Amino acid sequence: MVALRYLEAVRAIIEKLEKTQLPAIDQAADLVIRSLTNGGAVFCSEIGHGNQGDFINRAGGLLAVQPFTFGLNVQSPVAECLAERPRPESFDAEAETVRLALRAGNVRPGDTLLVSSVSGRNRRPVELALACREMGIQTIGLTSLEYTQQVEALHPSGKKLFEVVDIVIDNCAPYGDAAVEIPGFDFKLLPVSGVSMIIIGWMIWGRVMEKMAAAGNPPSVLMSINRAGGQEYYNATKAEYHKKGY
Repeated sequence: MVALRYLEAVRAIIEKLEKTQLPAIDQAADLVIRSLTNGGAVFCSEIGHGNQGDFINRAGGLLAVQPFTFGLNVQSPVAECLAERPRPESFDAEAETVRLALRAGNVRPGDTLLVSSVSGRNRRPVELALACREMGIQTIGLTSLEYTQQVEALHPSGKKLFEVVDIVIDNCAPYGDAAVEIPGFDFKLLPVSGVSMIIIGWMIWGRVMEKMAAAGNPPSVLMSINRAGGQEYYNATKAEYHKKGY
């Protein structure tokens, strides 16, 4: 039964995370704590298919985790025959957009940014990590080390995500991401990286909470507003977060 085989695939990922990634999780948590306790902030960029939304403003979550998103929309249509006209100067639109976003937003040196690419080959996450390195922003990269070893980089530098971040966490997804064979199809189906990355994120945030609480400096965390006293707790916690930064 496919549903059971998918559960088996997810269990295999969880077991591999437990066996191989706990040291990296711990290092990532220390990076976040370093930011929070030194006047910094923690951001989560897009980690694929909207999965980063699971970390933002969630009951039981770390209030300090905030989104980092950006977009540039320029309207300047021309005829097709004019589209490839040479520019008067060299211009790398992707690199310039990423660097503008970092400079224009609230990210600062010493902050931490979570960035992801399952294959590790896509340009924007690599560009983002490189720009962060230039600006003194710490990065945690989520990627599949098995997958990334079998693909070519799309970034002009030839670099992949695992080569340009401060902490690498292997999401343990297989090559191609999909993990279940279904009769009638020529390749495996049902991806596992989304499940894995959400688990990894909560492992990092949970370790941050645990370590900071043990040090007598617990961060602001959220309670469901749908339980008794939840809205009042939320309001008080939000006010405390805005006062101390975490």
